[in-house]
Amino acid sequence: MLAIFLGIEVISKVPTMLHTPLMSGTNAIHGIVIVGAILVAGTADDGFTKIVGFVAVVLAAANVVGGFVVTDRMLQMFRRREPRRGPHDE
Repeated sequence: MLAIFLGIEVISKVPTMLHTPLMSGTNAIHGIVIVGAILVAGTADDGFTKIVGFVAVVLAAANVVGGFVVTDRMLQMFRRREPRRGPHDE
């Protein structure tokens, strides 16, 4: 509960212009987590460790993909929109 509260407080204080670089940094960290999880799953001797390693790979990959989706959506907010063309604009 403390980590959730602290995370919300920290993120809510980040200016809007810094969210995209922050997400990129988070994606890089989770890329490292994926590599570590693959190493754990690949070198595991027992079934439980293999399962935990596999779950870690899946969750970290979902986090990276979600981070890229959010980053892309945020970048789209800063793109200029083309004006709509009406039937008489030709």
